Amino acid sequence: MNNLIHLRHTLHQFPEVALEESQTAQRILDFFQPLEPDQVYEKLGGTGLAFVFKGKKPGKRLLFRCELDALPIEDLKESPHQSQTKGKGHLCGHDGHMAIICGLGEKLAQNRPEKGEVVLLFQPAEETGDGAKAVLEDRRFEQIKPDFAFALHNLPGYPMHQIVMRDGTFAAGSTGMTITLTGKTSHSAHPEAGINPAQALAKLIQELPQLPKEAEGFAFLTLIHAELGSLAFGTSAGKGSLSMTLRAFDQQELDSLIEKVKAKAQAVAESEKLSVEFGFVEQFAVSVNDPELYLLVEKTAKNLEFSLVEKPEPFRWSEDFGLFSQICPSFLFGLGAGENCPQLHEGTYDFPDELIGTGVEMFEGILLALQK
Repeated sequence: MNNLIHLRHTLHQFPEVALEESQTAQRILDFFQPLEPDQVYEKLGGTGLAFVFKGKKPGKRLLFRCELDALPIEDLKESPHQSQTKGKGHLCGHDGHMAIICGLGEKLAQNRPEKGEVVLLFQPAEETGDGAKAVLEDRRFEQIKPDFAFALHNLPGYPMHQIVMRDGTFAAGSTGMTITLTGKTSHSAHPEAGINPAQALAKLIQELPQLPKEAEGFAFLTLIHAELGSLAFGTSAGKGSLSMTLRAFDQQELDSLIEKVKAKAQAVAESEKLSVEFGFVEQFAVSVNDPELYLLVEKTAKNLEFSLVEKPEPFRWSEDFGLFSQICPSFLFGLGAGENCPQLHEGTYDFPDELIGTGVEMFEGILLALQK
C-alpha cells in the first residue's frame, strides 16, 4: 500500500490538466511495466492508457476506469506532496482514483482473472467532458470494448469509506451552451442605423431560465456569462453572446431543453432581425447505472462490510463516464471521503490516502463476483 500512496503523492505534486497528461501517463506506464499486462494501449483518445489482463478461460470483458487529468486551480493545502505546478492541482481526487486502479493492476498481476478479460482504463480529459468521447471514438477502442464498465468517485461530505449508490441515474448530464447574436454596428449617435442585440439579450436573460419549469423531471439552466459589443462609447454594439449551463437527470430531458433554448433564441433573433449561432462545450452524458449491476455492487459492499447508503436524488454535477453507460451496462458509485473533507474543486482539497485500499477492495470484489 505504501507504494500506491507514494504514487498518489507524486501524481499530486505534478498535476496536468485535460489533454496535457503526457507526464502523468508516463508515470502510470512505468508503474505497470513490471506488472506485465497482456496488452498495453498507449495514447488512447489522446493521452489515455489501457492495460489488458487476460483470463485463463474465455468470458466477459470488464472495464475499470479512472481519470488522468487535474484542474486549473491552485493547490492551497500545504503538505509534503503539494502541487509543484502553479495554478494546477489534483483537487478532484483523480490522483487517488489512479492509485486505486494501479492497486487493482497489482492484484491482477498476482492473480490473472479466471475467465474473460479485465481492462484498466486511464482516461484523459474528464474535467472538460472530452476524454470519454475521444477514447470511445479511437479506432482501437473496438478491441477493448467492454461487456461491463465500472468507475467510482470519491465524495466529500459522506462518512469515510461509505459506499454511495443509486439505481438508474447517478449523475446529471450537462452541456455548456453559447448563443451568439449578430446584427450590425453603427455610430452610437445613430443607433437606428444599426442592429443592436441588447434587447434580444435582455429578453433571453429573462426568459431562458423559465424553460426548465416545463420539464417533467429535473432540469436546470444556469446563466454564466453575457457579453455585448465592446467598450467603445462611440459605437452601438452589433454583436452579443449569452452562455449557460444546462443540466438534467434524463438524457431526453436534456436534449429537449437544448432544443427549447435553440427555438427561443431563434424566435427572439428573428424578431430583432439578428442572425444566431450556437456553440457547445463540456458536454456530459447522463450517467445511468444498470439495475442488475446495482445488485452486484450492493452485495459486494455488504460482503466487505462497508457502510452503504442509497442517495434519494441523482447528483447535479456531471461525469463523462455517462458515455460508457450508452455502450454497455455500467455502474458508477461514490466513495465517502469524510464529512469534514473539503469539497471537490476547493483549493484545500486533498484525496484521503486511506481510501485507496477501500477502492481496490471494492473493484476486486466486483471483479470476483462477475467471475462466478
